[in-house]
Amino acid sequence: MTEAIYLQVSEKTEAARKAGRRVSVSGMLKFLGVSRSGYQEWLHHVPSDTEKRRKTVKAKIQDIYDASRQNYGAPKITVELRKTGEVISERTVGTYMRQMGIRAQWSKPWTIK
Repeated sequence: MTEAIYLQVSEKTEAARKAGRRVSVSGMLKFLGVSRSGYQEWLHHVPSDTEKRRKTVKAKIQDIYDASRQNYGAPKITVELRKTGEVISERTVGTYMRQMGIRAQWSKPWTIK
């Protein structure tokens, strides 16, 4: 969808340039259906402390997951994070892993035949 919007905007700006007109930001925002205040808010957005922490924790989770050759799940990753001093619950780690699209490898329990 983002590509479709980009293509529409680029076509409109290209047509305006060929006609010798300037392209206004307000006109593009109206075309896209975005308010000027919403655009300004997005333009000057500063990430919150929670967003920053979430990003760093997700990076640590990915590092631990890759170091375990993609074997560890949320319980083991939580233990590893706590060893580094991170205060985090297993449920949060599981949620972040789900959002990142990573899963632990599941092995079938060994049984006697």
